[in-house]
Amino acid sequence: MKLGLSIGYSGALLDVPVALVQRAEALGYDTVWTAEAYGSDAVSPLAYLAAVTQRIKLGTGIMQLAARTPANAAMCAATVDSLAGGGRFIAGLGVSGPQIVEGWYGEPWGRPYYRMKDYVAIMRKIFRREAPVTHAGREISLPYTGEGAMGVGKPLKSILHMNPDIPIYLGTENEATVKLTAEIADGWLALGFVPGCLPEYLPWLEEGFRRAGHGKSRADFTIQASAHVEVAEDVGAALARLKPEVALYVGGMGHRDKNFHKDMMTRRGFGEAANRVQELYLAGRKDEAAAAVPDEWVDAKALVGPPARIRERFRAWEDSGADALTVRSRQPEAIEVMAEAARLNQA
Repeated sequence: MKLGLSIGYSGALLDVPVALVQRAEALGYDTVWTAEAYGSDAVSPLAYLAAVTQRIKLGTGIMQLAARTPANAAMCAATVDSLAGGGRFIAGLGVSGPQIVEGWYGEPWGRPYYRMKDYVAIMRKIFRREAPVTHAGREISLPYTGEGAMGVGKPLKSILHMNPDIPIYLGTENEATVKLTAEIADGWLALGFVPGCLPEYLPWLEEGFRRAGHGKSRADFTIQASAHVEVAEDVGAALARLKPEVALYVGGMGHRDKNFHKDMMTRRGFGEAANRVQELYLAGRKDEAAAAVPDEWVDAKALVGPPARIRERFRAWEDSGADALTVRSRQPEAIEVMAEAARLNQA
């Protein structure tokens, strides 16, 4: 199993952990991933990291679709990939949620399934430079001919001669979008993936491969799972430190009636707890919401505790069917322990 490192997005101050990324690269980590919400963007830090690393692949986990047109996303991906020497960039994309799409970007939520499908198709055309780009989509069309158009839009081909095969991964989790991911993407940023869950997703993936045609199969596709990792003697305290983030996503990252994180928690058998967390969070009782998150839910999605516990529990991730595991941590010791666990299990 390959390892990745997620450095996330900014808090109040932007801090790119260069030394940590360089150490991960030296330890054999395959990828480093950035993120964006409504603070720092996901692409700029990767341009910076491209200059101070040699080999590690540079992935966005994720670029939000509403933040850029597909042409601009392709330009960003091709620019950083070229700066990095080619073959290092992974364009990870996702829709975010309606609160951010409409509240931050001022874009309509629309039909995310079709927007994602159009977005990826346009990016592929730009990367390949086979002809000036045109696209007649259900959500996005080039040239634009909608309301306010002058009617003089011209199909264009990128000036930059780029890597035509920059991989595109999609961050998805429901049945329709996971099928779409298998159909049109090179990899899956598997939201909510935990050991034991692959049988739930495998029929969706197989259907997506069938739709893709051309003999596409599981061998042509990367499942990139992720887990928070923290080395700590007190497992309970470590789990407790992760609960406020769970409460934020399950309780407040989305509308009461449209919250993908809450839906996932419910689908996995924690519906009563998910309802309670959301109720408390939306009432402004954030500490109580965090306390209501079950230890079992957090532990299933994380690797925390003494090094021996992390190494033991990592075996389940290696047997999960995922191809890679992104380590969500900025703790130097966690990066070391995970590299050691991967080496030991390979031996």
